[in-house]
Amino acid sequence: MIRFIFYLIVSMASIAISFAQGNKYEQGMQKAFELWGQDKEAEASNLFERIASAEKENWLPYYYVAQINTIVSFGEQDEEKLSLQLEKAKKYLDQAKELSPENPELIVMEALINTAWISFDGAKYGMTLSGKNTELYKEALELAPKNPRVILSKAEWDMGSARFFGQDTTPYCKDVEKALELFRTFKKEIKFYPGWGERRAEQILESCGKQ
Repeated sequence: MIRFIFYLIVSMASIAISFAQGNKYEQGMQKAFELWGQDKEAEASNLFERIASAEKENWLPYYYVAQINTIVSFGEQDEEKLSLQLEKAKKYLDQAKELSPENPELIVMEALINTAWISFDGAKYGMTLSGKNTELYKEALELAPKNPRVILSKAEWDMGSARFFGQDTTPYCKDVEKALELFRTFKKEIKFYPGWGERRAEQILESCGKQ
């Protein structure tokens, strides 16, 4: 009886510790998103990094470090700063991919990192990374044909390519419209699962066929 009570106490303590850790993770993630929402990208990235160091089996905090450092790189003119940001993004993305292989969200993020390089210097990076992006989007679409971020990101990439070659972007509007429809029914697999893209799809549709 004493041994049973001992094991019961140990089990309850383990559950309590696990619950507390879970709450700490959620609180940390929510705080990081709050910082990001306040345009404090560096602070948010640093907090996601700390969460990643504690949540070694969870790909999400690694993903968000990569995402923040990718987003802030678009429009960056300082090559040294850009390189530091995108190298960090790729480092954390690679760690996320080790934890979650064949993850379409991570494949899309890799393509966005490549796009940031191309956006900075198309002559230098376009030849090597454009073909890579085409393959990445093909892979992501095969893995998740109903993922709205996959469809939207691929459509936006195709539109950018069409503009570069002086072609009509209108054929890809239907893909953006499809993505928007899927955003409205897409269910997140886990808490803090990526949810971005719907507003971007709406913005693209507003000007679709006018470019």
